[in-house]
Amino acid sequence: MAIRPLIAGNWKMNGLRAGAEALAGGIAQRVRDGGEIHCDLLVCPPFLHIQAVSGALGGASIALGAQDCHMEEAGAHTGDVSAAMLKDAGCSHVIVGHSERRADHGESDALVRAKAAAAHKAGLVAIICIGETLAERDAGITLQIVEAQLRGSIPEGADAVNTIVAYEPVWAIGTGRTPTLEQVVEVHDHIRGLLSGLAGEGEAVRILYGGSMNPGNAADLLAIGNVNGGLVGGASLKADDFWSIADSAV
Repeated sequence: MAIRPLIAGNWKMNGLRAGAEALAGGIAQRVRDGGEIHCDLLVCPPFLHIQAVSGALGGASIALGAQDCHMEEAGAHTGDVSAAMLKDAGCSHVIVGHSERRADHGESDALVRAKAAAAHKAGLVAIICIGETLAERDAGITLQIVEAQLRGSIPEGADAVNTIVAYEPVWAIGTGRTPTLEQVVEVHDHIRGLLSGLAGEGEAVRILYGGSMNPGNAADLLAIGNVNGGLVGGASLKADDFWSIADSAV
């Protein structure tokens, strides 16, 4: 089955408003200029910049997402943002369970699952992140870790419409290191096999690769059968680099 790739930019905690508007505007201008790409585009700025970025995108065919959400719709949760609020602000997607959230905030699979369920309830697409640490990779338990995280993080009712899975080897994020193509194939194929029993139309669920995807390695990574796009970090902070990655999708 041919799955249209998605190139998603995770801007993390970077940029002030003017810079975020300029970055979004630069990507949008490339779309308006008629640049032909064979993928969908998504940008996920920090919470404070979501509305500014929405305006800067100016109706271009670029989806808008957020980097996290709370599992509750409303309540006494100081500093948190609900999925319903994100939907109201114009988002269509939200990242949940990113390794930096799991590590910095101690987020468990159960919490990630609850957040993904909240995203679905609000009408958002949940991008569920999973991946192993270097110690787990070196111990030879990558597939076991990835499987446990996926089983624990994907909620009931997940399907090809409301869910995307992102494989992010933790040791490759922001380091410039990437797994070998053979290692990526092994993990993505394993995830695809698991999805057939965990999500509706599991064969059509997008599986993104996240972990130092850049203009230099994007074409090779995106050519892998079960790599259906990328969750891009640092390289998404420059419009030229982000567009180059998108242009590598086939």
